[in-house]
Amino acid sequence: MEAEGKLFRNPGNVRFRLTSTIDWFELHGTVEYGETSVTIPRLLKAVKRKESTILLDDGSYGMLPEEWLDKFGMLLELGSSREDHVRFGRNQAGLLDALLEAEPASSCDEVFQRVRNELHSFSGVDSADPPPGFQGSLRPYQRTGLGWMHFLQQFGFGGCLADDMGLGKTIQVLALLEERRSLRETVRGKERPPSSLVVMPRSLVFNWLQEAERFTPRLRILEHTGGERIRGHRHFDDYDAVFTTYGTLRRDAPFFKEKVFDYVILDEAQAIKNAATESAKAARLLKGSYRLALSGTPIENHIGELWSLFEFLNPGMLGTASVFNSGRESRANHEGQARLDDSHRILLARALRPFILRRTKNQVAPELPEKVEQTLYCQLESTQRSFYDELRTHYQQSLLERIQNDGVNKSKIYILEALLRLRQAAIHPGLIDSSRLDDSSAKMDMLLPQLMEILDEGHKALVFSQFTSVLQILRNKMDDGKISYEYLDGQTRNRGAAVDRFQNDPDTKLFLISLKAGGLGLNLTAAEYVFLLDPWWNPAVEAQAVDRTHRIGQTRPVFAYRLISKDTVEEKVLALQATKREIADAIINQDNSLIRNLSSDDLSLLLS
Repeated sequence: MEAEGKLFRNPGNVRFRLTSTIDWFELHGTVEYGETSVTIPRLLKAVKRKESTILLDDGSYGMLPEEWLDKFGMLLELGSSREDHVRFGRNQAGLLDALLEAEPASSCDEVFQRVRNELHSFSGVDSADPPPGFQGSLRPYQRTGLGWMHFLQQFGFGGCLADDMGLGKTIQVLALLEERRSLRETVRGKERPPSSLVVMPRSLVFNWLQEAERFTPRLRILEHTGGERIRGHRHFDDYDAVFTTYGTLRRDAPFFKEKVFDYVILDEAQAIKNAATESAKAARLLKGSYRLALSGTPIENHIGELWSLFEFLNPGMLGTASVFNSGRESRANHEGQARLDDSHRILLARALRPFILRRTKNQVAPELPEKVEQTLYCQLESTQRSFYDELRTHYQQSLLERIQNDGVNKSKIYILEALLRLRQAAIHPGLIDSSRLDDSSAKMDMLLPQLMEILDEGHKALVFSQFTSVLQILRNKMDDGKISYEYLDGQTRNRGAAVDRFQNDPDTKLFLISLKAGGLGLNLTAAEYVFLLDPWWNPAVEAQAVDRTHRIGQTRPVFAYRLISKDTVEEKVLALQATKREIADAIINQDNSLIRNLSSDDLSLLLS
């Protein structure tokens, strides 16, 4: 084809040949243009210059293979171009395997063929039993998860455990840490593994500690958080695992980066989805023999987040961040965030398949009980803790003096008021002082990320509270995030319309419900998750709320979570409930007729 006195040639066959060295792989490739050809590195240079043709050796011009580049260009740019080949690291074998699989006119040497065979064996990863020191059992899919971690360990790769919320990511990791503890116990000298590091949001520290005490009681754990922590890292190896928070990681980054850990594990790894944040930068500085990330949020669309996660897990595997911003490889969504094209999503999904283990709730439903209930403990942060402690001190002094003078029966209205205020302070300071609605709340800090994870996974959830003011705070947050929800309290007139929309509208995944208005008479089987934001201590009433979804017509397992503020009146009433259920119920339901049975010892416990 000629135009303006120039001869243009259409691209012909594309051929790849992959060779292996000790440290990397070399991809040699050419695009044929009749009697001449162009190497892949020359082609990529033309792409970067935004050219549509390339000057051939015979003086003619070759048209760039646009369709082929749209499909493979991004993967090729993840490597490093040399004079006549593109170089890839050993941890990019999965990307090359996907590339060769999609391009029939390709070949590889014997070394890489063995690597491909090992990668393909991923689909046959063996399940693993938990170690002897693990107290409890793993479900079949959890044993598969432990086997997958062994697979990553064998090849020195990092991986993301991306199971749906509620499927026990923490337990699978604890089983792994117990294995490493046993190894540390039996191996001495230079071969003995160092301690492992687990980084998590502050709101989850107590629950990790609680689960570890339950399932791995022999695991020696250092909680490296708070102002009393010991700076430095020399004492870390006195423990099997170090638990810390993202905030502490940022502040102590100079200490952490000097320490080589056995495993480095990030829980709620979406905390590093933005590569430019201090948390992501600090995480990338961490040194460990093995790396794991835990996140139930799908990561297949937002490629910037994908790069940030894998730059922690397997540095260099996805090239440089600039590859994802060149414009050819991706398109932008309505918020301007780069998203993968379908062809790239398919190729990357195949390439990264061994490194991301995701099981949805529906996939493992046969292995789950019909209903899973769990109590999650929230630790009040400094501002809320100070507010709560000041309120508690006030009522300790005023109430105990009043009771001493007037007796419990004459003071019961004041007792109920005090306990109500303390319960509210344990949930959110704004329930007592409207000027503090923007204050942090331990329960909100725990609830919101888990709620977002569930909604992102495509599931539906109910959130119950006795206080409509709590639900209003949640409504404001949902409105700010443009998240569709339904709402029901005593003022709701058309209950049927709200229920119908939640049950049948796939875009409405959240239902905020006040206990008094929605504890009975609702059939909400579309929901799979239930959050009891502020506890009510009568088990029958609590069960009625959970059973709004766990009832006839529900075909999927239901997860129910009770949120309890640690070291508050909520925890004290929970203890009281075991021996004096009527009194506990009276406190919650503001029942004056029963509160007279509350002894001064009971009150001292509640206000302690």
